[in-house]
Amino acid sequence: MLTNLAVGAAQFTWLDSLYQLVAFIVLMLLLKKYAWAPLMKVMQDRENYIANEIENAEKARKEAEELLEKHRHMVKEARLETQRFIEEAKRQGEIQKENIIEAARLEAERLKEAAKAEIEQEREKAVAALREQVASLSVLIASKVIEKEIDEKDHEALVQEMLKKVGEER
Repeated sequence: MLTNLAVGAAQFTWLDSLYQLVAFIVLMLLLKKYAWAPLMKVMQDRENYIANEIENAEKARKEAEELLEKHRHMVKEARLETQRFIEEAKRQGEIQKENIIEAARLEAERLKEAAKAEIEQEREKAVAALREQVASLSVLIASKVIEKEIDEKDHEALVQEMLKKVGEER
């Protein structure tokens, strides 16, 4: 009985192997026709999707770098513009300061000249008044001299008296 089994097992193995080989080939052909192509298509689609995502991510990274560079450039320009505004404001401030100082100097000079002119006018008035008084004193002295002949002592007393009168009139 053992021998029958061994021979049957050998036959079975040979036929079984042949059957399995045919089944495997048929299965492979069926898989190739119905499963392999769609599976490869899914794999190809997945590969294309990943490649597109990588490409999109690379584009997005480049755009982000460009935007960052543009932003940095804009910040740099803004800083330079701010610095220019500050420099211009300082320059305008200096110009305004100089203009104010010059205007104040001119005004002081004008006031000084006006004061000098007023002082000169007052001095001229005082000199004119003094001349009038001297003239009137001279006339008064001359009239007194004519009225009487005076000696030096009387002359001195007369001058003092006239000076006293002039002092009282002021």
